[in-house]
Amino acid sequence: MKFSTTAIAGAWLIDLERHEDERGFFARTFCRDEFAAHGLRAGFVQCNLSSNARRGTLRGMHCQARPHEEAKVVCCTRGAVYDVVVDLRRDSPTFRKWAGFELSAANRRMLYIAEGLAHGFQSLEDETDLFYLMSETYHQEAARGVRWNDPAFGIRWPLAGPTLSSRDAGYPDFK
Repeated sequence: MKFSTTAIAGAWLIDLERHEDERGFFARTFCRDEFAAHGLRAGFVQCNLSSNARRGTLRGMHCQARPHEEAKVVCCTRGAVYDVVVDLRRDSPTFRKWAGFELSAANRRMLYIAEGLAHGFQSLEDETDLFYLMSETYHQEAARGVRWNDPAFGIRWPLAGPTLSSRDAGYPDFK
C-alpha cells in the first residue's frame, strides 16, 4: 500500500500496490503494521456498506462525539463517489478546512479518516457502493454531523440538487 498525506491533517489516501498477471491482480487492502507505521489507528471493530441507487445521492457530513469518536477507512467497491472530509478538531492546524477526493471501483483508492473529521460523500454514478472499516461501533447518542452546504466550510460538491436524508439536510449551522 502507498500512503499519501492530504491537505487535511489526519486524512490519508491509500493506493493499492497491485501484483498483476494474466488472471487479474492481487493487492493487500489492510495491514496493521503498515497502518501503525504511519501513526494510523489499526483496530477496526465494525464494517459497513453504503449502497446508493442514484447518481447525486449525498450522505454526510457525519462523525461521532467523544468518547465514541471513530476513525474510518472507506473505499468504493462499485461506481464512483466524491468523498469529503471536514476537520472539526479545534486544536488542529486544518480546523474548519475540507478536502474532496474521487474514490471509484476503477481507481481502487481508499481514504483513511481520523477521529474528529466529519465525513460524507456524493455518488457520481448510479449503483454506487462504499465499504467502511470503523474503529468504533455506532452509538446513536454520539452521532453528530454538520450540514453538507454549511457556508462555514464552503464545500464544493460536483453535482447540484443532491438527494439526501432529512437528517443530513437538517443539521444546524456550525458554530
